[in-house]
Amino acid sequence: MDYLPNKIIEIKKSASLMSEEIIATRRHFHRNPEMSWRETETSLYIARRLEEWGLTDVRRGFGGTESGVVADLAGDAPGPCVALRADIDALPVFEKNDADWRSQNLGVMHACGHDAHMSALLAAAKILAAMKPDIRGRIRFIFQPAEEIGAPSGARAMIGEGVLDGVDAIGGMHVWSFVRAGLVQWKSGPVMASSDRFDIKFTGMGGHGAMPHDAIDPFVPTAAFVHAVQTIASREINPLEAVVVSIGKIAGGAVHNIIPDEVEIYGSIRAFNPEIRRTMEDRLRRVADGIASAHRCQCEVKVEYLVPSVTNDAPLTEVFRRAAVLAVGEGNVGESPHLMVSEDFSFFQEKIPGTFFFLGVGNPAIGADYPHHSPLFTIDESVLATGAALYAAFGLSALESLKSGLLKAHEPLKQP
Repeated sequence: MDYLPNKIIEIKKSASLMSEEIIATRRHFHRNPEMSWRETETSLYIARRLEEWGLTDVRRGFGGTESGVVADLAGDAPGPCVALRADIDALPVFEKNDADWRSQNLGVMHACGHDAHMSALLAAAKILAAMKPDIRGRIRFIFQPAEEIGAPSGARAMIGEGVLDGVDAIGGMHVWSFVRAGLVQWKSGPVMASSDRFDIKFTGMGGHGAMPHDAIDPFVPTAAFVHAVQTIASREINPLEAVVVSIGKIAGGAVHNIIPDEVEIYGSIRAFNPEIRRTMEDRLRRVADGIASAHRCQCEVKVEYLVPSVTNDAPLTEVFRRAAVLAVGEGNVGESPHLMVSEDFSFFQEKIPGTFFFLGVGNPAIGADYPHHSPLFTIDESVLATGAALYAAFGLSALESLKSGLLKAHEPLKQP
């Protein structure tokens, strides 16, 4: 059983030697960010590099666009197939950092670390390509577009176009600025929340602000709903379960002294438990309908289901944890807390067993402690080589575990 430890040591050394190259690649992506479903040049760059390193079946363009790349690395011996995934899209954020590699695409920024994901996975592909004789099976590299927008999801589009065909398991990574640079985090079971959104319209009858008795004011039920909807989480859901309902926008009216006909509320719902997620639409409707009736208004409720919770397969996550300990040392590996943010990696996990892990990139000494999506977001680039090593070590470990029978391919947890 010395095979894997020795190979992971080799991977770690290769990644360390590539550190400057990985940083340069990340800076290239950071300078040239592209929005969801518009990652054309990003995808072309990735595809060319993968072809240069000898990967096969390189395919570019998904969802009717030129965005997204998938490629295979077939080892010299047959075996199972493990996929590694990175997301590639940027955000509509005006960057405020003053680094030489700041965004050159005004109003667009890699403010969530996807540039780090791409550069680390590309490096892992190069490392593993040089180890082709040691690979018993196939490793599929998935560079996914359109993670940030929720819908239409890049993960769903790629799945619909066959990127998981023949794949037995999948792993993904996210850098995390709230965690110290170099610390690796894992978690079995639910780790990131589902994300859904709702629109609610209260319709009354407009009138003069000085004569509210001659109108039916939709702002009054709106105000009541904003307060009452919070009782779903505080008084209807087991307090040991996590549910968040947030109002993000209220729109209605035009001037100070006119009561409008209608007011609209826009909000989001987060949860970990799929059963609770299924009940939230009915709960919202009940609260909204009751308030509308009490205030002589009509209401319309629309709920859009976006992204399921990221739920890590326990046996596969243990394979990752062991690989991470070999790659970075046990003192640098810990369990992740639950996170209420969401990730469409969960769509892959609906189809096959998957695990999603985190790499800390926070370092207050260099200003790398701003939250994700901030215009000042940045990372400690010194750990990018660690990200490459984690991707490669997990891919090789998962293949060996599947090949040896220690890890069995099985049906993943189904979600709504």
